[in-house]
Amino acid sequence: MKLKGSKILITGGSSGIGLATAKLLISKGAQVVISGRDKKTLKKAVDETGAMALVCDVTNEAEVIKMVKSAVKKLDGLDVLINNAGFGYFELLQNIDTEQFRAILETNVMGAMLCGRECAKYFIQQNHGNIINVASTSALKGHQMGTAYSTSKWALRGMTECWREELRPYNIRVMMVHPSEVQTNFVANSGRPRRDFNPTKLEAQDVAHLMVSMLELRNVGFIPEATIWSTNPK
Repeated sequence: MKLKGSKILITGGSSGIGLATAKLLISKGAQVVISGRDKKTLKKAVDETGAMALVCDVTNEAEVIKMVKSAVKKLDGLDVLINNAGFGYFELLQNIDTEQFRAILETNVMGAMLCGRECAKYFIQQNHGNIINVASTSALKGHQMGTAYSTSKWALRGMTECWREELRPYNIRVMMVHPSEVQTNFVANSGRPRRDFNPTKLEAQDVAHLMVSMLELRNVGFIPEATIWSTNPK
């Protein structure tokens, strides 16, 4: 698809992968709305990128419905949803907190479903659209302390495959990306110790480049899933 003039909604767009993707898309002429829960962080992202912004908690159905309607109005249409909102929770099985487990499923799975559902209504009506769900290599292989996070991303992967089968007849491309470790605030926000910058590991702009490349493919084809790894991490 041609990115110049395209109309794109990015959830979780105020930091990390979402923010980097907004920057790259805008540099290519796209019109972008980013969403997030924190007004202050969103304002900073808007000042940095020139994107439009909407406050939304993706676990709240009413807020998601309002957000998608507002995004369509701001953009005068919608071509792409990048389902990026999510967080991590990492703990050994015997120590898992049920509230944290429930919260990660509500955001990473239910939130993604609500955003996908509302955008799909517009895409079906116009007979075209694009959805990219941001998952993780944790959706491909389990790992220690990954019960909660991997479960949420495996579920997201399953939903993505279902949406793909349902929406292809409407010329809607449903795609998924699986980043390995990316150097953003994600690790610190998940409660794990902050790590020093490592030049041999991925940064947010690397994942952004992957997603933009997937979107730029002619609409006659699409890449169902793409995994991005660091070449030789130290």
